[in-house]
Amino acid sequence: MENLIALLVAAPLLGAAVLLCGGRRLDAVGHWIGTALAALSFVFGVILFADMLGKDPEHRTLMQHLFSWIPVEGFQADVAFQLDQLSMTFVLLITGVGSLIHVYSIGYMEHDERRRRFFGYLNLFLAAMLLLVLADNYLLLYVGWEGVGLASYLLIGFWQHKPSAATAAKKAFLVNRVGDMGLSIAIMLMFTTFGTFAFGPVLEATGDTSEGKLTAIGLMLLLAACGKSAQVPLQSWLGDAMEGPTPVSALIHAATMVTAGVYLIVRSADIFNAAPDAQLVVTVVGAVTLLFGAIVGCAKDDIKKALAGSTMSQIGYMVLAAGLGPIGYAFAIMHLVTHGFFKAGLFLGAGSVMHGMNDEVDMRKYGGLRKYMPVTFVTFGLGYLAIIGFPGLSGFFSKDKIIEAAFAKGGTEGWILGGCALLGAAITAFYMTRVMLMTFFGEKRWQPDEHGHEPHPHESPKVMTIPMIVLAFGSVFAGAFFGIGERFVKWLEPVTGFEHGHPPISALTVTLSTVAVMVLGVGLAYVQYGRRPVPVVAPRGSLLTRAARRDLLQDDFNHVVLVRGGEHLTRSLVYVDHTLVDGVVNGTAATMGGLSGRLRRLQNGFARSYAVSMFGGAAVLIAATLLMRAV
Repeated sequence: MENLIALLVAAPLLGAAVLLCGGRRLDAVGHWIGTALAALSFVFGVILFADMLGKDPEHRTLMQHLFSWIPVEGFQADVAFQLDQLSMTFVLLITGVGSLIHVYSIGYMEHDERRRRFFGYLNLFLAAMLLLVLADNYLLLYVGWEGVGLASYLLIGFWQHKPSAATAAKKAFLVNRVGDMGLSIAIMLMFTTFGTFAFGPVLEATGDTSEGKLTAIGLMLLLAACGKSAQVPLQSWLGDAMEGPTPVSALIHAATMVTAGVYLIVRSADIFNAAPDAQLVVTVVGAVTLLFGAIVGCAKDDIKKALAGSTMSQIGYMVLAAGLGPIGYAFAIMHLVTHGFFKAGLFLGAGSVMHGMNDEVDMRKYGGLRKYMPVTFVTFGLGYLAIIGFPGLSGFFSKDKIIEAAFAKGGTEGWILGGCALLGAAITAFYMTRVMLMTFFGEKRWQPDEHGHEPHPHESPKVMTIPMIVLAFGSVFAGAFFGIGERFVKWLEPVTGFEHGHPPISALTVTLSTVAVMVLGVGLAYVQYGRRPVPVVAPRGSLLTRAARRDLLQDDFNHVVLVRGGEHLTRSLVYVDHTLVDGVVNGTAATMGGLSGRLRRLQNGFARSYAVSMFGGAAVLIAATLLMRAV
C-alpha cells in the first residue's frame, strides 16, 4: 500500500505535465484528461483510506521513501511521504472536493479558449497541495507550499487580459512571499536547533529544547500560516483573489490552499504545546481575524467578495481552535472539513448565479432568483444554513465545538475568546442571511446593460449542478457523521492528541447561546434586507460600513505603512548613498587626483627645472648638516 502514496501526487502531476506541454492538439479533450486524473487520485486515496481503517489506530501511519534529495555530510534531505490520519483527512478533502470542482469547471469554462491550460493549472495545484500534506519533513513541505502559491498566482491571474486580475495575482504572490519568509526562517531555525527538519525527530526533540527557541520557531510558522490562510495581518490578498474564475475561488480560496496554514499549525502541535507564548499569539490572531472577516463580509455587495470575507472569518475559527492546544486541534480540522463542503458549495452556487446573470457579481442587481434557479437556490441555501450553524447541519457541530473549546480555555482568556467566537457567529448569521435575501428573495433588480442586453437568469447545466448537489449533502450530513460519538476526534487523536476541556458554563448553555445569537443575526438581517426594498445603488452608510467596504482600511494601512514607508526608506538610503558613500568615494578620488596633478608638475621634462631641484635639495642637505653641527 505504501507505493500508492506517491501515485496520489503523480496522477495530477502527470495531468499538469500533459496538459501544459501537450499543445493545442489536446484542446478538445484536455478538460477530460484533467478531470480523470484528479478522480484517479481520489480513487487511490479511497483505497488507502480503506486499508487504514482495517488497522489499529496506533499502526495506521504509512511511510514511503522515494529517494535522497540532498545527501551531503551533515545535511540530509529526502523525498519521502508520511500518510497518517491527519494527512489522510486532507488527501480525501483535496482530491474529493477537487474532483467535483474539476467536473463543475467543465461546464463553467466551456467557452473559454484556454480551458486546457486552466485544467493543467488545476492539476498542478492538486499535485502541489498533496505534496504539502504528504511530505514527511518541513523542507519537502516547503516545496509543496511554494507550489500551491505558484498555482494560485497562475489561476488568480488566469484572465490576465483584465488588469484587475493581473494586479490581484501579483498582490497575492507578494503578500504570500512575506509569509513564506516565515516558513523558510522556521526551517533554518529547526536545522540549527535539531540538526534535521524531518517531522519525527523535530517534534520528538521539543521536550529538550529551550522555550525561547521553540517560541521563535512557532511565531515564524504562524507568520507562514497567516500568509497562506489570509489571517491578520497578511489577509489583504484574499478579497482581490476573487478576480480569478469561480472554480478557483471554490477550490483554492475556500476549501484547500487557504487551510494549509491550519494544517501547518496542527502538524507542528508539539512545538506550539511547548511554546505557550506562541500558542497564545495563535489564538489572538484567530480571534481577531474571525471578527475582521465577518465585519468585512457584512458590507460587500460583490457576492464572491462577501464569501471571501466569510472564508477569512471561518479560517479564523480554525486558527483559534488550533491555538487552544489539544482541546482544539481536532475541532479545528473538523471545522476545516465541514467548511470545505459548505464553502465550496457556496462558491459554486455563486458561480452558478453569475453564469445565469451574464457574470454580474453585484448582489444589488439580483433579487428573486429562487424562481429562475431552483437547484442553485436549494444547494446554496443548504450551504447557508450550514455556515450559520443551523441545528443539525454540519457547521452547527463543528463551530459549536470550537466555541465550547474557547470557553474551556479558562479564566479571563477563555471568556474573551469564547465571547469573540459567539459574536462572530452572530455576525456570520447576519451577513450570510444578507447574501441569501439580496440574491434569491425580493423583486428582481437587474437592468439592461449599456448595450441594452438584459440578463435572462436560468439554471446551470447538470455538469455544474451535480457537484453542487453532492457538496450540499456534505453540508447537511458531514457534521453529524463526524460529531456524534466524537468519531472524528477519535480518528485524529493518535496524531493530534486530545483533552476534554472544562468550560465554566455547560455545553448545553454554549449550544443554546450559539443558536440564540444565530437567530439574532438572522432576524437583524431580515429586518434590514427582507422587509425593506434593497436599493440598486448602495447608500453611503455609517463610518464603519464605509470602512468595511474598503476592507477595514487594510490596503490603506499597508499603503501608508509599507508602500510609503518603503518609498521613504528607499529615498533615505539613496540620499545616504549619494551624500555619504559617494561623497567619501568621490572625495577621495578628487583628493588623489588633485595631489597627483600637483606632483606631476615636478616631472615637466626641462633640464633646467631638474638642475634647480637638485641645487635646492643639495642646499637643504648642507643647511641641515650645518645646523646639526651647530647644535
